[in-house]
Amino acid sequence: MLISGRVQGVGFRYFTQYKANEYQIFGWSRNTPDGKVEIEASGDTENLETFIDWMKIGPTRAVIKTFTVSDIFPTRLFTNFTIR
Repeated sequence: MLISGRVQGVGFRYFTQYKANEYQIFGWSRNTPDGKVEIEASGDTENLETFIDWMKIGPTRAVIKTFTVSDIFPTRLFTNFTIR
């Protein structure tokens, strides 16, 4: 996922980690140099869809302008969700 708008400085990465733990999602989130948040996530299909729905909303102070989801072939298995 790649999310733009007011997504840095509003706790977005911590929000992603909280929701990932809640829905048993594995992967990572990080800020990009151009002011976006990037997320790589994997998990059960139903939980992953719910997680994506939450990412479209974001934390209270976030303002989402664009939201892009891309399917990628997993190159490694994650065992937790981390903030980079």
